[in-house]
Amino acid sequence: MAWFKRNTKGISTSTEEKKEAPDGVWNKCPNCKKPLHYSEQVENKYVCQYCNYHLRVGSKEYFEVLFDNNSFVELFGNLTSGDPLHFTDSKSYPERLAESYKKTGLKDALRAAHGQIEGQDLVIACMDFSFIGGSMGSVVGEKIARSIDYCIKHRIPFLMISKSGGARMMEAAFSLMQMAKTSAKLALLGQAKIPYISLLTDPTTGGVTASYAMLGDINIAEPGALIGFAGPRVIKETIKKDLPKGFQTSEFVLEHGFLDFIVDRREMKAKLASFIRMMHH
Repeated sequence: MAWFKRNTKGISTSTEEKKEAPDGVWNKCPNCKKPLHYSEQVENKYVCQYCNYHLRVGSKEYFEVLFDNNSFVELFGNLTSGDPLHFTDSKSYPERLAESYKKTGLKDALRAAHGQIEGQDLVIACMDFSFIGGSMGSVVGEKIARSIDYCIKHRIPFLMISKSGGARMMEAAFSLMQMAKTSAKLALLGQAKIPYISLLTDPTTGGVTASYAMLGDINIAEPGALIGFAGPRVIKETIKKDLPKGFQTSEFVLEHGFLDFIVDRREMKAKLASFIRMMHH
């Protein structure tokens, strides 16, 4: 009956002393479902080591991947949204903003910073999907506009990293105005002959796609990113037809001429540095 006896000789830790793994140390790849350790994700630039799926990350991670030694100066970091329309559905807009501040530690859905990439100055404006779905409101548009002015003044190339569900409905027309505002500022950047690189990541949709995301001197995307104006489900319901396989993925968009390159995140820094050297000099 030895099978049913518990052997405790090899157990040296009491139950009270055992600890669970901290939250965030492990997570699961959304594509292949295999477990990923956080340190391995960081080392692999937040790309799944098993299936090469590009995990969704925000400005903190992109700055870490791209800026030399993760060294940068954040620009216009204190801008926050007002409540011009006094929008309310189940919650007021200020309540939603307060929840997002607490949840993400961010002031809005975009951070801008000046640093160096392989020794070359670069301003990066990066969207954060975790803040109200990366929606484009007045603060997002204003930060992009001020970043472009900064680039023109100091003659520094500009990189825009888009990740957005589209315009922010709580700001209505104020949000939609940012499409024209940022596009006009990019025209001034072009007149000043300063390079603009647009990086589209998963997902890039709505008014962001219809404005600054598609206006780069070079438009690049990460593998497998969803890129489009309306989502696939909305389009399918509208036209009442099945959509082509891989519709609105970055590979599909590249094939149809809306992108210049698809670049793996692990090669992104070297590729961007090469583009900047080629265009800026």
